[in-house]
Amino acid sequence: MEVVRLLDLRVEPLSVDEVLAAVADPGAGGTCLFVGTVRDVDRGRGVTELDYSAHPTVADVLREVADEVAAAYPVRALAAVHRVGDLGVGELAVLVAAAAPHRGEAFDACRRFIDELKRRVPIWKHQLFADGDEEWVGSP
Repeated sequence: MEVVRLLDLRVEPLSVDEVLAAVADPGAGGTCLFVGTVRDVDRGRGVTELDYSAHPTVADVLREVADEVAAAYPVRALAAVHRVGDLGVGELAVLVAAAAPHRGEAFDACRRFIDELKRRVPIWKHQLFADGDEEWVGSP
């Protein structure tokens, strides 16, 4: 079975159950799930909403990152789904999961996957603040 089982970018709300089902594997003794949510404050400033935008190459770069994690760790399954569009406080923005024979491997792979996704995948965040100000995060 394929190790990278789910990679997607969606406008619709994300499902933790879908991502966990995607990485379910009888050889996995540990599954690690990272859930990224829209918080109501950033660096002490009130946030009212976010708008995520993605470059057309996002699927290719996300696949590269997933393949690198799969090659670096003894994972049984990987999944990642990111939202785009307008999101309110408390909504799920990104889900990343890794299943591996042991918990430590699952934790390490999941952390690397989310860290590399945030660092390399061309998804940009437009933050709107309660004071009316706004900023772009991660844009070139």
